[in-house]
Amino acid sequence: MNLVDVHCHLNQELFKKDINEVIKRAKDNGVKAIIVSGTNPLANQEVLEMKKLDPIIKVSLGLHPIDALGLSEGETGISKPEGKVDLEKEFKYIEEHQDEIVAIGEIGLDYYWDKDHHEEQQDVFRKILRLAVKLNKPVIIHTWAAEEDTINILEEEIKGKVPVVLHCFGGRKSLVTKAIESGYYFSVPPSTVRTGNFNTKIKKIPMKQLLTETDAPWQGHLKGERNEPACVLETVKKIAEIKEISVEEAAEQIWNNYEKVFL
Repeated sequence: MNLVDVHCHLNQELFKKDINEVIKRAKDNGVKAIIVSGTNPLANQEVLEMKKLDPIIKVSLGLHPIDALGLSEGETGISKPEGKVDLEKEFKYIEEHQDEIVAIGEIGLDYYWDKDHHEEQQDVFRKILRLAVKLNKPVIIHTWAAEEDTINILEEEIKGKVPVVLHCFGGRKSLVTKAIESGYYFSVPPSTVRTGNFNTKIKKIPMKQLLTETDAPWQGHLKGERNEPACVLETVKKIAEIKEISVEEAAEQIWNNYEKVFL
């Protein structure tokens, strides 16, 4: 089987001691591609360096909405500069490295951690979406407690221009429907095996719009344990179970979706 993790954070501190073993376990489980996502200027530099570890590592460069404004959501274990990001400088950096990346992300809106700067978040989001269109790169979207505004802005800025991947999307049923109709993709983490939090969405979303991710080291299928790319196999098994198809068939369609979006 060809498996894929379209969104993770292997530059997080929990992977520093055994990253090569993590990559080996992923390969042993059938993972053929791992997209490591940047979240701020320092993290973007780190994930680009990670490409040198193994050809399995692919990269997306982005600006997490909290990082972009120089705010804090607590200790994440990911390198982060102080203060607001210089958008013009970081956009130039991303553009200079466009041939080394497969996507722009993660980017989006987060009203859970930041309840006071929504308009500023939206402004940054629109600007980086326009960059993605300019570079003709798919986008990997973070949205938390901001799903309606996220979908509306995507519809206005990007619909039909480049592929959209909604990472760990938690929006209500009507927004899922709207995103499906717009042709967006949904990446599902292994946590749904443990919590069932994405199972209803898996049932509703067509196989041709499903992808697998880990969001590693978070969103794991085992409570309290570090998540890693090898665990996408657990998500594929759950998708196959819900869709009432074989694991091999689910894996093949998800890989086809990955190739359509990112290659």
